[in-house]
Amino acid sequence: MAARIGILGIAGRMGRLLAEEMTAAGATLAGGTLRASNPGGTGYPVFPDVPALLAACDVAIDFTHASAAAGHAEAAARAGKPLILGTSGLSAAQEEAVAAAARRIPLVYAANFAPGVNLLFALAQRMAAALPPEQYDAEIVEMHHRQKVDAPSGTALALGRAVARGRGTTLEQAGVESGRDGHAGARRTGAIGFAALRGGQVVGEHTLLFAAGSEHIALTHRSFDRRVYATGAVRAALWALGRPPGLYDMQDVLGTAAG
Repeated sequence: MAARIGILGIAGRMGRLLAEEMTAAGATLAGGTLRASNPGGTGYPVFPDVPALLAACDVAIDFTHASAAAGHAEAAARAGKPLILGTSGLSAAQEEAVAAAARRIPLVYAANFAPGVNLLFALAQRMAAALPPEQYDAEIVEMHHRQKVDAPSGTALALGRAVARGRGTTLEQAGVESGRDGHAGARRTGAIGFAALRGGQVVGEHTLLFAAGSEHIALTHRSFDRRVYATGAVRAALWALGRPPGLYDMQDVLGTAAG
């Protein structure tokens, strides 16, 4: 029997792509929910609320909004259904709520579901381990469409965390340099820099730069179509079925997670 996948926010831009991609993957679309601000028809089964959708599906995908993430994760945990969460911009408290839900269900939470980006995370960690922070400054530049509300992007922050892991520390301990303006002072050794650009309809561009006195090394990923995120999320949904409870990410799905 084909896996039944539910979509939270099925009428949104990502929701429509997810519906198309799960059909291509051989899964069954159980239906979805609509935001109160988007009550229009979708051509797909629509459920009145999240619990009703979760009761009708085997796994759910959520790309809605950071403010809803904790509630959706708790609802999935109560229903005992795996959840794929692709919402960015979560606060520390919201991430803690997601982690709590993941102790009861398999929950894949990723800053980015594109396979190439997740390979970039793995490369970033390995390179950071080999390039001493005293000699190589790490800078991350990202650009997105003008409607994006959070900065730096979740993917940029995930890149920064990968660099920090490679250096045996955390992003918080390493320190963040962003939004430099005026007489900001000399760059701090070991800090990880971020620059966020917004404009037009750029889907997503991320560059990690290791800059030393004698060489620069740059890793760049560009997304040209949001469909790549939908394809990755459907892959994660099928992977999560039958997994034990836990907080997973896309590198677990791809088999590139460290250790």
